[in-house]
Amino acid sequence: MSFQITVLKVLAGHPGGRASLPELRRAAAILMSSGLDWTNRTKRLAARAPGLDIFSQSFVLRDDAGWQITEAGRAFLASVETPIQADNQRPPEPVATPVPAPASPPIRLVTVNRRGRRRRARERMRQLAVA
Repeated sequence: MSFQITVLKVLAGHPGGRASLPELRRAAAILMSSGLDWTNRTKRLAARAPGLDIFSQSFVLRDDAGWQITEAGRAFLASVETPIQADNQRPPEPVATPVPAPASPPIRLVTVNRRGRRRRARERMRQLAVA
């Protein structure tokens, strides 16, 4: 099933929706070996289309020049790719409001340097005594 989804995606991406068999094989091989993202995506899409047969459902036409996606194939691909809207959607959960912190003494951001104040006062006294 996921291979058929890959064929539809490759054909939909080609100009005119047509590709020769070697072009189709090369593009499909690249996509299928590109990693888990592509594999998981096509599996999800294939799960939404059980019983998919791109030839008997006339989603893809074959001839001597190659394969071509039909308008029905494009419409099917678009319908499978649209996000699912659940009928029984849950209402959004309420946003938790922060609880005010208990009253605590304010934090002092500036401290008074009393030792430095005393030292400066003594230095001033010495300067006055010398003068």
